[in-house]
Order: sequence, then structure tokens, then C-alpha cells
Amino acid sequence: MRTATINKINGEKRVAEAEDVEITDRVGDWVKFLKKFYRKQMGEIAREYPHKRSLSIDYKQLEKWGKPGLTLADELLRTPGKTIDDVKEAIKQNNLIFGKDEEEKAEAINIRFNNLPKKIAARDIRAHHINTFVTVEGILRKTTEVRPRLTSAVFRCLQCGTLTPTYAQHYGKFQEPYRPCTQCERQTKMELVPKLSTFVDTQKLRIQESPEGLRGGEQPQTLDVDVTDDLTGMVAPGDRVVVNGILRSIQRVNQGNKSTLFDIYLECNSIEIAEKEFEEVSIDEEEEKAILGLAADPELYYKICHSIAPTIYGNDDVKEAIAIVLFGGIPKEMPDGSHLRGDIHMLLVGDPGIAKSQILRYVIKLSPRGIYTSGKSSTSAGLTATAVKDEFGDGRWTLEAGALVLADMGIAAVDEMDKMAKEDRSALHEAMEQQSISVAKAGITATLRSRCALLGAANPKLGRFDEYAPIAEQINMPPSLLSRFDLVFILTDKPNPALDRAIGEHILKSHRVGELIQHHRKHPIEGVDDEYIQRELSPVQPEIEPKLFRKYIAYAKRNSFPMLSEEAKETLIEYYLNLRNLADSNKPVPVTARQLEALVRLAEGSARIRLAKTIEQSDAERVIRIVDTCLRQVAYDAETGSFDIDKWVSGTTKRSRDLIRAIKEVIREVGDESGTAQVENVMEALVNEGHARDDVKKRIEDLLREGIAFEPRRGLIKLLVR
Repeated sequence: MRTATINKINGEKRVAEAEDVEITDRVGDWVKFLKKFYRKQMGEIAREYPHKRSLSIDYKQLEKWGKPGLTLADELLRTPGKTIDDVKEAIKQNNLIFGKDEEEKAEAINIRFNNLPKKIAARDIRAHHINTFVTVEGILRKTTEVRPRLTSAVFRCLQCGTLTPTYAQHYGKFQEPYRPCTQCERQTKMELVPKLSTFVDTQKLRIQESPEGLRGGEQPQTLDVDVTDDLTGMVAPGDRVVVNGILRSIQRVNQGNKSTLFDIYLECNSIEIAEKEFEEVSIDEEEEKAILGLAADPELYYKICHSIAPTIYGNDDVKEAIAIVLFGGIPKEMPDGSHLRGDIHMLLVGDPGIAKSQILRYVIKLSPRGIYTSGKSSTSAGLTATAVKDEFGDGRWTLEAGALVLADMGIAAVDEMDKMAKEDRSALHEAMEQQSISVAKAGITATLRSRCALLGAANPKLGRFDEYAPIAEQINMPPSLLSRFDLVFILTDKPNPALDRAIGEHILKSHRVGELIQHHRKHPIEGVDDEYIQRELSPVQPEIEPKLFRKYIAYAKRNSFPMLSEEAKETLIEYYLNLRNLADSNKPVPVTARQLEALVRLAEGSARIRLAKTIEQSDAERVIRIVDTCLRQVAYDAETGSFDIDKWVSGTTKRSRDLIRAIKEVIREVGDESGTAQVENVMEALVNEGHARDDVKKRIEDLLREGIAFEPRRGLIKLLVR
């Protein structure tokens, strides 16, 4: 059996080219294999050529075909170029697809191999992998446009018009003949004849390691992939892919001087797109048994919630909501083609120093697929997607995926959302509701998928949260974006002796346990064993190990698709109608249909935690309690004693809108012929009607700031449109 040899010369390693090694002719074995397993597929190619021109061979099927199959499979990995040539030769010599007079068609058939068992990470690629067949898994970060590449050229002599024989073109540099014309024997310039030359579609991809497989602090590494023919245009940035191909090397050139260093790229043979959610998360039989055991545990919800950021004391409502966000609702494709999202968006707003960022980071650690980014350092392109012109695309425009696209089918955690620039925040609107990102730039028009839950964190504008002011006024975020969050939690830091003591003790206990572990590791303490350490760890130890938790979420998303029971449906609709009935023509709108959809998504997530087939009444009651907590924090008007959804989604309560309307009417009434009124007269009239002077002053400032009114002179006010 042939093996790659490594010779050490002058302290340097030289990897023998796989194609240099002599191997036994396997054409006969390939003929037997193809006739036995691939007659149907070859018949389809013969009928549908040139629309179908690739023969896909299953590597695992090849391995199972006895001893000859194992030999062929091994030779594919070690000498892929020769193996692919052998398969083509088997097809041509024995007319397996086309007749004797159709050799040109047989030559154009692509031989693809897929379903290889062993995958290699981009960071683990080494010199001995060059010229071998490898499989790399990751996220597609960049793609170029599809463009034709010259593979064989025909030239015409400019003097006598004689055509040259086909002139092979290799990857990279354009090759043209420099010898004299064979007919007129003149050293003349030749011109390319495109009509007689051969071109192939080509595209360049950049694949990046999946972030969930990295250790803390590691930067994901990338690998460039060269894609040709019918594989081009198959994938888009953000897709999870498995790329099979031959690892090639290309020598670096510095200012015309050849370097001893080589760059590597993957010559793509086949691409497999991950269609199933969390396909990259493997769950063995023992783990599945543990997951099903957990699902049947009566204390499941307690264990799930106490496995989320256990070092952070309290915030039980927030942790329960995060658990439901992690499992998510069910995305739905309706008969009319419309899409209803299943992902749940959640925002944490609160005072500094209450562990919002720690919660976000822990959630990303638990999610089978997640991306963490900070709004302060993120641009709209970094969050969504953009078209760029850089060295990667050889001067062409390339499409590059941002954080929300890379988090597709997972969770994107965006910290410090209030610090984002206005134009960067606007990019989130489409991503959150439509779960797609549209790019239209430099002739590239594309729509990328961003089917992810968004978990955001923000601080109030003035440092600390004012529970009496509308949330939209306190966060540097437009109401249109705020309204897209299914849940908004306000986390305040108020002095409370009992709670402060409990938090303080929990923090000190966490530090003591950490100190104990470090001290015992460096200087073993007498009487302290693993059992003692585990006992001390119990208050900050998650009920479910993070590794199993991640697999539990992946298992639930793959296998659990609960349906609403009649009891749950009635409970949800009754809650919704009860809130709506609080309103009449003169009262604020308590909730809208958007909150009802959020209730359904949350109920689906609650049932998924149990791996249930049905959404029970208990799920409906649980999510009603969570939503009610949120509404009381962000949509409750303490002065009127009622819910007002506009306080959340628009930042202006109905009471404020009514006051603004009254101010405009008074300006028209007390103003002169030109519509100009004394500010003091306007305020006096409204105070006499029973409005608070401070409220009137604030709403007048709102009118001036929003351009509805202006000041012709100090102390005067005039409406822009009367």
C-alpha cells in the first residue's frame, strides 16, 4: 500500500507529491463498483446531460464494498488526482454513460465524492495533508461572484491566421505561446480565440471554523476554497458546510522573488450543506438516554433555570425566560409562502453592574450555536452582511457575512446595544422580523438567512433607570426596534438589606470556592479532597453540565415540534382578550397581536424544554406569568393604573399623545392671525384645564424637538402646519 514519504534534508521536511507514488491500476475495480451501485445515477446523467454532469460517489458505500472497496477508498485519500482519473478512465473505456463516439462528453463528467467520515479543522491542517483528499467543516464567511475561467486556449497568428493547438491553462497566470508560428515561422503576437477556447465557471469561497468548537480566546481560522463548474453558486455566506477536496499549495512571491513559504487552498470536489438544525452536534446513545431521563424529571424547569449562570444570584424570571429563548419556538412556512419566525428576541435593560454581560456570555456558552458581539464595536456590515472589494476576490466584489448571518439557526448576543450608531441599529430591523438580510451593492443583489434569536443588553441613557419614564425615552434605541423584542426585562439596582446580603454572600462564596480550587491545585490542603470541593462548589455548580445542556437543546430543536392543545389555546386567547377588553375608545391599547404571537412562540419553547408533543395549559400559564412580568415593567402606566403598549413600542403613552393634541389646539386658539402664541399663555391655559405644568413644558419641548412646532422668537411658539 502506498504511503506519503517525508524526507528530511538539511533540517527541512519535504513532502513527496502523492501523484509521484506509483499505484496499481484500479480501473477494472472501478468498473465493477460503478456497474454494481451506480447504474441508475449514470443513466440519469446520460439522459439529462449537460444539465446534470456530476457523478456523486458515497465514500461509506465504497468502504463497505469488501476488500477492493477499502483499497479504493484508501487510495482516494492518499492519491485523489490519480483516483479521479481512474474513475473517468473506467467510464470512458467501458462506455458506462455515453457511446464510443462521445468521448468528449465522458471527459466533461465530474467525479464527486461525499459522506467522508473524518473531518479536519482548518487549524489542524499540516504539510503532510498537501495533495491528499481532506474534509473541512465550518461556516461560509465570504463568497465571490461566479465568473468564467479559461482552462484551455486556442490562439490565432496575427500574420497568417493559423490556429494553434489547444494550449492548457493552469490556475492563476495566463499562459500564451511564445514560440514562432508553425505555419509562417514568424515570431509574431498571437491573439486568443474565445469562441474555440474552453471556459469553466469558477468561484472562490472562504470557510471559517465554527465558533462553538473554539476554546476561550482562540480566533477562528479560515481556509480558501476554489469551486468550479456545477458547484458554483450553490452556497451563500452564513451556510454551514462540509467541503471535500484536494488540499493544494501555491508558492508565495515577494517582489518577483519566489519564497520558500507556501499558501494552501482547497480544490473543491464536493460541498455538503447542513440542512438539519445543529447537525454538527453529535449525540451518542448514552447521551440520548441522559437527555430523555432529564425530560422526564419533575424538577426539570428548576434544574434548567439553575444551570443558567449559577454564579449570578437571583434573576429567576430572567433565567426562566432565557431558558425558553434557548429552546425557541417553531418556525412555520405558511401555504401562501409567508414565514412566521420561531426565534424569540429578548432585551435586558438595566443599571450598570448587574451582570447583564455575564448573562449574555454564559448563554452563548450554553447555546449549541452562538455569536457574541458588542454594539459599541460593531458596524452594520459586521452585524449583518456587506459587499466588499478586497484582495480575497482578486479585485472582484465579494459577499461577506456578519454576526447575525453567522449565528443562523442559533443565538446572537449583542451587548451594549445602546452604544450602537443610528445607521448600524437600523440594519437590525429586517434581520429581527424577516430573519433575512438583503444586500444590494456593486451589482450584487442577495438575500442571506439570519434565522437566529437576538439576545440584547443595554444601559439607560442617564446611567440609571427611571421607572416612571417610558422605556423608549431612556434607551438610545428607536421604538420600531424596541417593538421587535418579544420580551424586555428591566433590571434595577435598588438598596434592599435582605437581598443585598444574599447577593453579597453568594459573590463571596463564589470567590472562596475559586480560591480553594486554585490553592488546592498548587498546594494540596490536608483534609481537602474532591468530595469536599464538590460540596463547597454546590451553590455555584450548574444542575446540568454545560456540555449535556448544549446537547439537550440541540436534541430538542431536532426532535420536538409541539402543537397547541385546546386548553392552552383557550388560556392564551382568554389572557389576550382580557387585556384587550381593558381598552375602550378613550383608553390606551394594552397589547397588540404582536404580543399574542410572542405568547405562542414562548409556549412552544416551554413545551420544547420537556420534549413534549403538546403545548399544555401549564406552558400557557408559565409564559403568561413571564409576559405579565415584562408588561408590568415596560408597558404599565402608574399614573393611569393601566397597561399602555405604546409606552413600550412608541415611547409615548396615550396620555402624552392626548396632551400633545391639547397643546396644538390651544396654540391655534390663543395664537394671533399668523398662528404665533405666547408659550406662557399656552401653559397657563392647560394648567387651568388640570394638566401638570412640568408635563406641559415637557410636551412643548417634544413638539419643538420633533419639528412639529418652532420658536419664531424667544417665548413664542408656532405650529409648522396649522
